[in-house]
Amino acid sequence: MLGAIVRWSLHNRPLVLVATLLFVLAGARAALSLPIDAVPDVTNIQVQVISSAPALSPIEIEQYVTVPIERALAGLPRTSELRSVSKYGLSVVTVGFHDGTDIYFARQLIDERMREVEDAVPARYGKPEVGPISTGLGEVLQFTVENPRLSLMQLEELLDWEIRPRLRTVSGVIEVNSFGGQDRQYQVLLDPRRLQAAGISVADVARALERSNANAGGGYIEHNREHFVIGTDGLVRDLDDLRRVVIGATPQGVPITIATVGDVHFGPRLRRGAASKDARGEVVVGVTMMLMGENSRTVTEAVKQRIAEITPSLPAGTKVTPFYDRAALVERTITTVGTNLLEGALLVVLVLMVLLGDLRAGLVVATTIPLSLLFAVLMMNAFGLSGNLMSLGAIDFGLIVDGAVIIVENAVRRLNERPSEDRLDTIEQATIEVRAASVFGELTIAIVYLPLLALIGMEGKLFRPMATTVLLALLGAFLLSLTVVPVLTSYAVKPRAHHETWLLRKAHALYEPALKGALKHRVATVSGALAILALSVFAFVHLGAEFVPQLDEGDLLLEVRRLPGVALSESIAEDHRIQLAARAIPEVASVVCKTGAPELATDPMGIEQTDVYLNLRAREDWRPGLSKEALGEEIAEAVQRAVPEVGLSVSQPIEMRTNELVAGIRSDGALLLYGSDLTKLQDYAARAAHTIAS
Repeated sequence: MLGAIVRWSLHNRPLVLVATLLFVLAGARAALSLPIDAVPDVTNIQVQVISSAPALSPIEIEQYVTVPIERALAGLPRTSELRSVSKYGLSVVTVGFHDGTDIYFARQLIDERMREVEDAVPARYGKPEVGPISTGLGEVLQFTVENPRLSLMQLEELLDWEIRPRLRTVSGVIEVNSFGGQDRQYQVLLDPRRLQAAGISVADVARALERSNANAGGGYIEHNREHFVIGTDGLVRDLDDLRRVVIGATPQGVPITIATVGDVHFGPRLRRGAASKDARGEVVVGVTMMLMGENSRTVTEAVKQRIAEITPSLPAGTKVTPFYDRAALVERTITTVGTNLLEGALLVVLVLMVLLGDLRAGLVVATTIPLSLLFAVLMMNAFGLSGNLMSLGAIDFGLIVDGAVIIVENAVRRLNERPSEDRLDTIEQATIEVRAASVFGELTIAIVYLPLLALIGMEGKLFRPMATTVLLALLGAFLLSLTVVPVLTSYAVKPRAHHETWLLRKAHALYEPALKGALKHRVATVSGALAILALSVFAFVHLGAEFVPQLDEGDLLLEVRRLPGVALSESIAEDHRIQLAARAIPEVASVVCKTGAPELATDPMGIEQTDVYLNLRAREDWRPGLSKEALGEEIAEAVQRAVPEVGLSVSQPIEMRTNELVAGIRSDGALLLYGSDLTKLQDYAARAAHTIAS
């Protein structure tokens, strides 16, 4: 079979070259459309049910909202976990599903239970809603909206009514969340003395407001051959309409209105969070969330383009400034992978030329590197896989060119030994002669990667793409070694007088006596090998290990925690001090603090928690010799000195968000205690924390 493929390729060389050219064009097109991200998305299939109840404490949220929702959602098919977070005014219940579950099927299961969920939660405590179809890598672009001429309330309205609806029309965007600002409310401030004098209760006022803020239709009539629609226009449009709402009447028939018993004005809704930037005060933040499975680079660029289109139509002085841009991270990743691949390819080509001693032979072997990569990319596109640092960075060029090196080297040897024989027959025999042995070696390599395809969970999401990409590249190299490599060898490689290079001759001169000595002293050779093996096993057992190396995302994130009872105003004041301390570090370009939860609480933080986004300057502008780890420690120390009353840890945006969505916690490790007595659990948790800290 292998011989037939080689024979057909050599006898149809023009056809093979044309097919190769078409393959290159198709592969290049696939490479341009391949979804690229920095890291694999390890978030499991999950659906969040979010409930907002601003008037309830955490204990009441747990009792009246979270537990009823958990009971209503328990027992769904293909569920793997059910966890929840109860904060002041906020409940987030997360339902995790087994790998391979279609996200839309999972959401359909949740939707079928939502009627039961809504019945379980009293209407006065809020209405549960299903979170967006996004993942831990879904927050692709975060931006601030600033205008010194506008208040926080006006900035919030600008984001909610002008920017947000237009960004949601961008292909691949599932939601645009808002953070900070002030939501405008019509607020009625009642005077107890005036209520008492008028004989009106608060319930009467509430009923009057509800009853009076409505339109009603009355059908239509025909008169003088015309059609007249009948209806009442009772919607409140401004503060004066609200003041004129009638509650009742005095015994003398004088109307009692809202203005009689109180005052009306615009005011902010109770806030669950705030955002500030560069110690210049509060801002409004927009968080663009990407639909699961979309191309983050494409979506981010489309969102930035839409923001550029929107900005001229906004009020004068408005600035929409991104402070977290996934496309920048993806570009850095692509640059890193591309640089590594190019350097690796050049190194392989250099080694081949030195060892083969033939520029043409080296170039023939080197062609298998880009062609194998294009084959892998083409197949990844066909299978719906994405490229990232794990998958593309794992390709080993030595494995790819292995078969081509053997074929070309044997063809050169055969051509030198039999220059008078038919050139195509010689190359065909040289290829077939070594191809069976090289196939065995390639199969051995492939078998090493096959177990990775059986991994599940987070391990599978990380390593299956890597194994798949390597196997596809190996398959491409195998097919090329049977078709393109023999054809190119037949055109490019010429016989030469000296087959072995000077380097190989010197290597043989050193190797032959070493081999004779090893065979002569077999016991010592085997004993030495076993001793080295034992030493290696001992070193491996005592060697530290980690699951995967930490990805350098470019920017840093500080997680700040305070005592749970802290006021939002105090958190904002501390954020100001944090920003001043961080901005004093020359490598920090800008600082954005996000305290509490956003409008749609996909990130259920309390007002005692703050995420501090630190945008760093380009590496060439850093102080000489400064590493990112040292910079993170320096920033943490500076912030701790300026705000000693807070606790903090250094993280990165994707790392933090992925930890939270996968496990429900932001740290690398956590101890979960279960029980019915909160007092005992608190005591056990404090003792456990003290023990673990030491």
